[in-house]
Amino acid sequence: MMLKRLVILLFVNVAVFCACAEILGLTVYYYEHGWLFYANPYRQTYEVVPDAAQGEAFTDIGLSPYFGPTHRAGSALDIPAALRETPASPSRVVANNFGFASPHDYPFNRTRDDQLVIGIFGGSVGAWFCHVGVSRLEAVLKQNPFFATRELVPLCFSHEGYKQPQQLLTLAYFLSIGQQFDLVINIDGFNEVALAPLNDQHGWDISMPSIMHLDPLINLVNQSTLTLEKLDSLAEIRRDKQRLNALAQRLNRNRLASIDLVLGRYHAFVERKYREELVRFDRLPSNPPQQSVIHVAPPIKERRGATVYEEIARDWITSSLLMKQLLAARAVPYFHVLQPNQYYSTRTFSAAEAKVAFNAASPFKEGAARGYAFLEMALQSNGRAPDILNAVHVFDDERAAVYIDDCCHYTLVGNQRLADFIAKAILATGAWTGGVRLKADPTDRP
Repeated sequence: MMLKRLVILLFVNVAVFCACAEILGLTVYYYEHGWLFYANPYRQTYEVVPDAAQGEAFTDIGLSPYFGPTHRAGSALDIPAALRETPASPSRVVANNFGFASPHDYPFNRTRDDQLVIGIFGGSVGAWFCHVGVSRLEAVLKQNPFFATRELVPLCFSHEGYKQPQQLLTLAYFLSIGQQFDLVINIDGFNEVALAPLNDQHGWDISMPSIMHLDPLINLVNQSTLTLEKLDSLAEIRRDKQRLNALAQRLNRNRLASIDLVLGRYHAFVERKYREELVRFDRLPSNPPQQSVIHVAPPIKERRGATVYEEIARDWITSSLLMKQLLAARAVPYFHVLQPNQYYSTRTFSAAEAKVAFNAASPFKEGAARGYAFLEMALQSNGRAPDILNAVHVFDDERAAVYIDDCCHYTLVGNQRLADFIAKAILATGAWTGGVRLKADPTDRP
């Protein structure tokens, strides 16, 4: 009888503890979200970290002899649920024959006369725009009679980490193999000032592909460049990623507020640790790659202080004008967009968004905060400044969250606002009238 009473007492205590824990979880969840845990239709879905996370031994990244890092053909880009317009929107895009996330292999050949090919160039912001913002761009453009009667075919030539002259080289290559365009959009600026200074700090020329994206590939090709400290860091990254994915899968199956309260906070802790280790890995120096088969040019001259940013801005504008020249010779309109970012902004951020958007330890923060002023000065001093669309302040009056991380990437709302800005600029040029596109000026020269 004594044992039975003890078992019953233990069972009652456990049941009371679980009930109290669940009530506490419900209370905290309601306080934070304004919904009951069980009834919240916007309950967070925890994303599983893909295998090709930055800084790890890449499984889906290849090295193009022309462009630098690209995705391996057939590798998949998962689009988070928060970035999909509707539940029916595609959740995954597969890399094409050249490693760009596109449903079309390149060069793309029109199958109908009414197809209008739009090339989208840039870094990761451009790559996300290809799949998150482009539908909004199409919808706004189709309000114009010229676009309304045509099938718009967006082609993505953007890739994470790309910075000038990679966009220029990519465009030149695809023009050389017969890719045709009716309109080209280039969204950039952030990578130029955020990544090129890191090249300079590590002894690479600012014109070389991003050290953050190319150096891990050099490490894979030539294992002697991978230091013991970097190997330890990679091991820590992999452990944290496995822990994160296990927590994400458990939380996505969870139906109890108490479990969400505990594991959700543990997931946030592990994710923060994981992101910090990625940053630490990127800052760790590699062994000198002199014996590597991949040759990276050292600085072509010494640059000190503001000179680094002045020359980054100069190279950025020069590359863009060369892109325009290539396209003008083919009567293809070119729209260059200086993308917005949180580290150089006059926007007012809510406390919740600021937690997501800002990171004092970000390797991109200093370059973006210092370098954007040089990009804007270059626009003002350049005789063709009106050709480059300054979108730095496009989010200033948007009250909804527009940043999805502490790098530079946008929410669905942010991508749509950027799409509205670009579409308005395209339609305002007067290049589309009476259902006929006016010719670009082939005499345009940088």
